[in-house]
Amino acid sequence: MTQSQVLIVGAGPSGLVLALWLNRMGVDVRIVDAAAGPGTTSRALAVQARTLELYRQLDLALPVLDNGYAVEAFNVWAEGEHKARIELGAIGAGVTPYPFLQIYPQDRHERMLCARLQEAGVQVERQCTLEGFREDGDAVVAQLRNAAGNEEQCEARYIVGCDGARSKVREIIGAGFPGGTYRQVFYVADIEGESPALNGELNIDLDESDILAVFAMAPRGAGRLVGTVRDERADHAETLSFADVSGRAIDNLMISVHKLNWFSTYRVHHRVAERFRRGRAFLVGDAGHIHSPAGGQGMNTGIGDAINLAWKLAAVVQGRAPDALLDSYEAERLPFARRLVDTTDRVFSFITADGPIAEIVRTGVAPRLLPLLARLPLTREYFFRTISQTVIHYRHAPLNAGTAGKTHGGDRLPWVRFEEGGTAQDNYAPLPKPGWQAHVYGQARPELMQWCDYQRVPLRQFPWTDACAHAGLARDAIYLLRPDTYVGLAAGTPSVGALDEYLRANALTLHR
Repeated sequence: MTQSQVLIVGAGPSGLVLALWLNRMGVDVRIVDAAAGPGTTSRALAVQARTLELYRQLDLALPVLDNGYAVEAFNVWAEGEHKARIELGAIGAGVTPYPFLQIYPQDRHERMLCARLQEAGVQVERQCTLEGFREDGDAVVAQLRNAAGNEEQCEARYIVGCDGARSKVREIIGAGFPGGTYRQVFYVADIEGESPALNGELNIDLDESDILAVFAMAPRGAGRLVGTVRDERADHAETLSFADVSGRAIDNLMISVHKLNWFSTYRVHHRVAERFRRGRAFLVGDAGHIHSPAGGQGMNTGIGDAINLAWKLAAVVQGRAPDALLDSYEAERLPFARRLVDTTDRVFSFITADGPIAEIVRTGVAPRLLPLLARLPLTREYFFRTISQTVIHYRHAPLNAGTAGKTHGGDRLPWVRFEEGGTAQDNYAPLPKPGWQAHVYGQARPELMQWCDYQRVPLRQFPWTDACAHAGLARDAIYLLRPDTYVGLAAGTPSVGALDEYLRANALTLHR
């Protein structure tokens, strides 16, 4: 019987990030996947700002930026007529070090993550399927079948299902997956060609009966088309070819296709698992929630799940926290998944609605209204914070406490930029290894320095500036940051007593 501390089932982005984060934190991890290799096609394209912020902690942000593509503008078309161009650029300036929309297709993304994991000494075991598992005392015993058809048993402290919408782990723990399937059929095509809409920007054409989005894959001439399949063709989606669906909307955008790299059709589902944990088993990513692609949230949400769970698993496995800490994973991520599915459901239903009123709104009202809203600073910031997932917080979860300034326990750490010696610095600079850290904006008191030294927690002091106040921070307050850079404790009056009480209440030890 083989042994590991954590067994991960599924090597999509969520599973790979979970494995990387656990490995970096010193956890013995094993990852298996039923597929023969990383995906070669994908629908997930956007890597949101919050994901890049978290990736910075593992030195993954730069590869995504260097090998991806930042979209500078969003074009709205209606029935083949260009209606508006909305500048995106640095739409999130002042909110994050990554204030733009980054395109980095999932197939490339997975290959990068696999390479990083292999460099760390962890190999994805391909064509290896989970047959079942059972809990046995303080361990899980899983039955695996490898590519040769041989069975083996694997013992692990915990098992994590990152195995997608048809999750075997979810099936075994008996977690319901309520929701439904939209009636529309969609197609996705990766193409090279010529068109005013293959201009390196995001384009969407709103038509009476079709919707077509064109995502730039390069400055010019390459794109990913996502469109609806309507009428009787939707009843035979599995037999459709690109020629069957590339008519009216593509004609509207004058797309001349020189090369079709790949094409597929699919249906969109909206479901959330009833729970994300049972005993020693967890659900991450599509195993726990699936929804429409509106806003490019799916893959990013799964990665957020993985990082939220990773540092908690590491703390428990290494004896620095009780098993009860793992309950906070579901408490923090399940409510967000439910809100996300509800939000994307409303947006998706509006975009794809039928009927004369819906068509008037889609082709007449929306193209005129969107540019007007996009000019309003508050609207732009709200849109960016929502799409980028920088708005996510866990204020109401039991692991987080306190308030200092406008920043609460459970909030994402506000991003602040500083100028030191003519060089731009910020408060998101990563630690050598993800872990707890304390921030003070202003002056730290001697007793706080002593506490951090005793607890082996890095103490970072930043100069107090107007930018700190604007971001919602309080002068000389203490912010104890979790390994995922969310605020665990915010204390307006620096107090060692508040820090000790926080650790006691959560039974946490910050070092071995």
